[in-house]
Amino acid sequence: MKWRGCRSVPVLNYNRFYNQRRFHFTTFLRKGQGAQPRASAAGSNGSSSQGNSFLVPGATVATILMLGALHARRLYDDKKIEEARAKGVEFEFHPDVKARFLRLLPLRSISRFWGSLTGMELPVWLRPHVYKAWARAFHSNLEEAQLPLEEYASLRDFFVRRLKEGLRPIDSDSCCLVSPVDGTVMRFGELRGPGAMIEQVKGCSYSASSLLGANSFLPMIAAGEANEERGGEENTVADATQKSWWRISFASPKVRDTESSRPLKGLFYCVIYLKPGDYHRIHSPVDWNVFLRRHFTGHLFPMNERATRTIRNLYVENERVVLEGQWQEGYMAMAAIGATNIGSIELFVEPTLRTNNPQKKLLQSEPPEERVYEPEGTGVLLKKGDEIAAFNMGSTVVLVFQAPISESSAHQGRSSEFRFCIKRGDRIRMGEALGRWKDS
Repeated sequence: MKWRGCRSVPVLNYNRFYNQRRFHFTTFLRKGQGAQPRASAAGSNGSSSQGNSFLVPGATVATILMLGALHARRLYDDKKIEEARAKGVEFEFHPDVKARFLRLLPLRSISRFWGSLTGMELPVWLRPHVYKAWARAFHSNLEEAQLPLEEYASLRDFFVRRLKEGLRPIDSDSCCLVSPVDGTVMRFGELRGPGAMIEQVKGCSYSASSLLGANSFLPMIAAGEANEERGGEENTVADATQKSWWRISFASPKVRDTESSRPLKGLFYCVIYLKPGDYHRIHSPVDWNVFLRRHFTGHLFPMNERATRTIRNLYVENERVVLEGQWQEGYMAMAAIGATNIGSIELFVEPTLRTNNPQKKLLQSEPPEERVYEPEGTGVLLKKGDEIAAFNMGSTVVLVFQAPISESSAHQGRSSEFRFCIKRGDRIRMGEALGRWKDS
């Protein structure tokens, strides 16, 4: 199966893309000032002219107040979390009134409105003040920015800024899987059995297949059962549309493995949360071939720690973009999950993709939109560290992947080959190792 609309991998001209969508703040001011003579001729008392002259200072004050409120709330939440961790307390799932109230709010529309505000071109003299205020509120390191602050025309451009060359070295170990983002490690572990569950928070979990989609090529063989079934199709898939991983594998002979060359694999996951002040670009964790993109419309609830403790199936209900493919050790999937004020997820390998689309029907039963990448039968080839996508503020990335395990560890119900080298709550940078395995 080939997607006929594009034979080569499109390359996103990121600056040009945003320049086309940007709302020019100074143009807006000129239009408002151009209406002043007509207002005066109509007998205005000058209030219109006075209002326009205070538009920029008013926007500055509003921005500072907003950042101050967000900063105060973040400090309060961080203090509570640190106090709990110091006492060895792990928060459990507990729905509250605020979580139910969020379902009544038009969060998708609010996010689109916020997106239009962040896309507004700011006057050059105002830009450093706004970005420094943001950095103080969310602990962003402005010294890492690739360009001077005056060159970021809008908050959106500042959110997705690139970093200076060499600040995020990629671990070169061939037996190493690296973090695709800067963020906080929320959860990680091994998935087992057809009903494999990913823990959202203590007392609440969701299935990997519900996150990635019912038509996912997710290998659903438990490690203990895999040794008995290695003579069959190891990557057996349960999907409603009769698609299969083997169908794509046979269509992509350059990445297909022979049965005899496949070692025993385990299935693992890792959840990383990006705070608003983090670096917002998503990179490839390994060298892999991306065969398919799946876009789920959904809610845009917050993705902070409080939301994970109060909103059931948060990762499954929110809008998200899923990439599926294959790397040297088997299956690989990456889910970029949107959140409030982050309805726009930019996918560099597919710049035409639009998320948080207003004409989309928000129905839980609505199937996801899919696109298969098969240029020259290999999908989209990504190298470790390549840019894949970007959030407009901060959100969450979930990795689900196969990695090698030994036969003895499979019988004992534990993994001895691939091992995570992180702990829950760790702050990790893009390019740092998430886990390693032995090269047999």
